[in-house]
Amino acid sequence: MNADRHVFTLTGNLLAERTLEYARWTPGRTQRARAESFQVGGKGINVTKMLTRLGCPSTALCFTGGAPGAECEAWLRERRLPHRSFATRTATRVGTVVRDATGPETTFLGPDAAPDKAAVRACAEFLDAQRDGQVLAICGSLPGWAGADLDPLRAALSRWLARGSLVVDTYGPPLAWFLERPIALLKINADELATIAGLGAGELPAKIARIIITDGPKPVRVRDADGSTATLTPPVVREVSPVGSGDVLFACALEAIYRRGLKLRQAVEFALPYASANAADPGVAEFPEP
Repeated sequence: MNADRHVFTLTGNLLAERTLEYARWTPGRTQRARAESFQVGGKGINVTKMLTRLGCPSTALCFTGGAPGAECEAWLRERRLPHRSFATRTATRVGTVVRDATGPETTFLGPDAAPDKAAVRACAEFLDAQRDGQVLAICGSLPGWAGADLDPLRAALSRWLARGSLVVDTYGPPLAWFLERPIALLKINADELATIAGLGAGELPAKIARIIITDGPKPVRVRDADGSTATLTPPVVREVSPVGSGDVLFACALEAIYRRGLKLRQAVEFALPYASANAADPGVAEFPEP
């Protein structure tokens, strides 16, 4: 157990997200919402939000730009969510969630927003300045990953591997890069795994210490550092919104591993009731204690 270990989360593609609620929503018509709310989206933000709720020291790292970025900054400050933002000329992407009582919610996302070189360099310098032995969680997509502007970040992540624990929940080109490195923990969706490895956890590199494979409300598969495997079934709930449930699971597992010293199976067993409770609630990490 290490009560002093800090978990940094990195959100490479922040979202200024507005939710519109209707009694009934029909495409192709002009309609007036009965309620509106704003929140900051992004997997790393969700993970830090849940870690903070659990009492685990965490700081959300993110890139903010333009008017949407300023609105995100204000939201994070108002909620006192520990964060460090890096200013970029690229405006933070925007999104809209449409929700009514008749069916699943619909999410509209704006184009991905890659950070500029100055913001990436500032983030890399921040990471290099942290003390050894900490945890860095890469959460969600990293637009512009293959470009030269992200060279400083890739170099800082390579250095982090020798200094602390690097845990990953991403996809696409960044995931391929991380799969070639000895990361401490990989959380991956079953659909993403099928496109990369074909058969499952046994196909992933042995250099990855721990693996969590999620599949929505279906059982979760894990492979621990000692090679042991398990399949764990989440509690059954009436789903309201699945958004952020994987992030809640990731956060709870990290807290259980790095603060409580649990093995991976125990950590995921601890995390599953929280993830299910999140799916039964419209918010993210705001559900009643399970």
